[in-house]
Amino acid sequence: MSVKEDNRRFVKLAFLVSLVAICVIINACATQPIPTEGGEVPGFWMGLAHGFTVFFSLISEPFMHHRIYAFPNSGGLYDLGFVLGAGGLFGGGGAIR
Repeated sequence: MSVKEDNRRFVKLAFLVSLVAICVIINACATQPIPTEGGEVPGFWMGLAHGFTVFFSLISEPFMHHRIYAFPNSGGLYDLGFVLGAGGLFGGGGAIR
């Protein structure tokens, strides 16, 4: 390898590390909305529905105020439904083949 190639590699790596650092810092500033009083919190079935629609929600996020993950939620059961729904949409383990 020549010195020129090493310099290019270093610049690319420095750019990537800087980009990741900026994303982490911006992400650290994120906040969650305050939960509303007296409402039902989403459970397993709503998590499954949100998991199935995660791809479309992610595309529409810049244009509409729509979250891909419900807050507050019921905790572990909502998370399980969300992961199963997203895994079912993206092919789950069968996509590895």
